[in-house]
Amino acid sequence: MRSAYRSVILLLVLFLVPVPGMAGASPSGWQAEFGDQPGLPPTFVAVDKQNQQLLLLEHKSPLAVVGRYACTTGQIPGDKQDEGDKKTPEGVYFVKRHIRDGLDFALYGGIAYTLNYPNPMDILRRKSGHGIWVHGRGHAIVPLETQGCVAMNNSDLITIGGTLQPGTPVVLAQRIDPAAPQTTEGKKIAAAVLDMTREWAEAWGSRDATMFGYYDADAYTQSRSGSFSSLVSTKRRLFDSLPWIINWIDDVHVMQGPGYWVSWFKQYYRAPNLTVQGERRLYWHKAADGNLRIAGMEWDRRNMNLEERYLQTRKADILRFVEGWRTAWESANLEGYAASYLRTAVQGERTGADAIRAYKEEVWALSKPQAVKLSDVTIDINGQGLSVQMKQFYASQDGYSDTGIKTLFLYPEGQSWRIASEDWRAL
Repeated sequence: MRSAYRSVILLLVLFLVPVPGMAGASPSGWQAEFGDQPGLPPTFVAVDKQNQQLLLLEHKSPLAVVGRYACTTGQIPGDKQDEGDKKTPEGVYFVKRHIRDGLDFALYGGIAYTLNYPNPMDILRRKSGHGIWVHGRGHAIVPLETQGCVAMNNSDLITIGGTLQPGTPVVLAQRIDPAAPQTTEGKKIAAAVLDMTREWAEAWGSRDATMFGYYDADAYTQSRSGSFSSLVSTKRRLFDSLPWIINWIDDVHVMQGPGYWVSWFKQYYRAPNLTVQGERRLYWHKAADGNLRIAGMEWDRRNMNLEERYLQTRKADILRFVEGWRTAWESANLEGYAASYLRTAVQGERTGADAIRAYKEEVWALSKPQAVKLSDVTIDINGQGLSVQMKQFYASQDGYSDTGIKTLFLYPEGQSWRIASEDWRAL
């Protein structure tokens, strides 16, 4: 676990108070500003309630508005607080699903995309209601005519429909100013949230209890993200019982909401007892101690073909580790060779890194290696860990040689790997 966690927390204390939006929406409503902050998604949607416009934005440095469309929002101005108040909520939301059938055409135009209102921050703030959608209309829209949803003319919604995939961010605000530059403090906090998100994920994968320090325990429970005490007890039990965990995140993004930040990412989790993947969202707010911590969390489990992507991403690191092991073996580097194995590693009849080291020390005292060559390397992952299979040629200085298939089973250890067991069969 990196030590950056504490330094980032200290950094945030310096910048949380001056940043607009961290105290929540103003009485006149939340104005969303994006600028060119770190972590913005490549594409997202923003609804300007004041101007009754829906914007399609692309972040290709700089941020650009690539589409403007008329929309209509709740009949009553302001941020939604209660069910039936006819207000459109303000915050950062995400598309959940596309409804194609069973809709009243006059009200919804036969097209609707559901949003995740109320999100954990809404629940924490005791907002109520449900069923906030972006949908069509069976007639030409007029301003401020919905019960709280965002409605568009059908032709416009069909035009942008391909963008509204599950997980797409939809920002709802009183005012959207895409040209307003993000403050220096805001950029620093965005970068810090990205760092903390990656550190949180690394702590989880390393089975490190410092993971729990990233949470605001009371807020997490109150936002109905789950019982924090249950989360801690479950994770501690798994950390103690599982020999390895892979917790890989990718495509990490971050945006500022009214009084909070949200980071989200693709997550691939693999352990001996479970394989799961999907999109996770972390909601960060200023806790009572002045630090930015996780107040809520959402998990959307779905197949995203992340296993292959994970292996492709880590392939260079895996091959680098295997090459280090091979080089240490070929050069009779006893310390380097033994360091490649877990303390409990199994190699043939030998169990434990000390036993493996003692065996090689005895063998190399009689005849050192002359060559260790590997070819036809394949990488896979299963319940035993990450497997690396290859053709192996070995020759020692006394003239002995053999060729076979070597399989290494690796467990993750921080950002690297260790050999948990190995198998060899002669060719």
